[in-house]
Amino acid sequence: MTHLNSRDACLAMDARDPLAPLRDGFDLPDGVIYLDGNSLGARPRAALARAQEVVAREWGQDLIRSWNSAGWFEMPKRLGDRLAPLIGAHAGEVVVTDTTSLNLFKALAAALAIQQQRAPERKVIVTERANFPTDIYMADGLARWLDRGYSIRLVDSPGELETAVDADCAVMMLTHVNYRTGWQHDMAALSKHAHAQGALALWDLAHSAGAVPLDLNRDGADFAVGCTYKYLNGGPGSPAFIWVPQQHQAAFSHPLTGWWSHARPFAMSHGFEAADGIGRALCGTQPVVSLALVECGLDIFEQTDMASIREKSLALTDLFIALVEKRCARHPLKLVTPREHARRGSQVSFTHPHGYAVMAALIERGVIGDYREPEIMRFGFTPLYTRYGDVWDAVEVLRDILDNERYDIHAARSAVT
Repeated sequence: MTHLNSRDACLAMDARDPLAPLRDGFDLPDGVIYLDGNSLGARPRAALARAQEVVAREWGQDLIRSWNSAGWFEMPKRLGDRLAPLIGAHAGEVVVTDTTSLNLFKALAAALAIQQQRAPERKVIVTERANFPTDIYMADGLARWLDRGYSIRLVDSPGELETAVDADCAVMMLTHVNYRTGWQHDMAALSKHAHAQGALALWDLAHSAGAVPLDLNRDGADFAVGCTYKYLNGGPGSPAFIWVPQQHQAAFSHPLTGWWSHARPFAMSHGFEAADGIGRALCGTQPVVSLALVECGLDIFEQTDMASIREKSLALTDLFIALVEKRCARHPLKLVTPREHARRGSQVSFTHPHGYAVMAALIERGVIGDYREPEIMRFGFTPLYTRYGDVWDAVEVLRDILDNERYDIHAARSAVT
């Protein structure tokens, strides 16, 4: 895509883009170039009517009957089955429920319990120091709560993982695409290595699901979690998902044994008996309105496929990198996202000494990305609605800011979240 050296050439690409009609499925504000779908996806146009339907009719008119008549009770499993093809899962292996943090806790607890039976001497959880902090917090909290001598082994670069995952390792817990840099791990190779060492592989798909092709069963993952509010466009704080393959479901157990994970939830018995299958990954009563909106995002994915999404994602990110490096060459920008396609998610991150203030200026001008310490400006590309013309225009705004504006760092602190 580096040959797209004019705005007209980018607009011509948009005219030929087979995914272009999907943009109409989103309600995007005028005058905004939205490059933050890696943090919060745009609103599907159908979401407003769906929320009104749930609140006004299903809740307002049908009241408690909607647990059955509107299918509320089965929604976590039904949505899980619809999400499953996007991550290479089978029917009956995914539920949409709770938060990513809670699901990570469940999956890690289950993995450690399995390893306690297989190899109780294994006491190490391996992850990256650059992992999203909550993943490390949850692992550390669980390890301390169990009080069985578990420890967290943090590695400082992907190249250290093979050495770190050794005979002491119980679980390798990794985020597939790094939230700061967009670095993408080789899931198949690392899962295979973990298994060769006797460890289990737990993957966080928060920055992968809906953005890059995934095949959890083929690639040998043991457990996976992820969110629906980024590339899956489920809405702010929409429920997360958890994947438990059929091979692990019978042994899957965790401490958060709420009534929705009971084999007979309406028996109201005093003792807990785990449900069969993926139902045991549930916990308590589900947030119905939020769950219902997740379906609006999934509806759009059924109009395309992940191979097409990935092809456009790489084209958009290639174009953005090339244009920034050409048109902003005299400024101290440093690319921290891998150039290699196999190692890149669907975002591009550049550092700048005044990255926070630059991002604030971009947002003020209608180009919405976001910022992460240290000095990292993140730009997320959602092929369902991002256009090649948007890429050109965003880089032009960035160039103009860098060329002509001074940075008020203190004022910027209140403008960027």
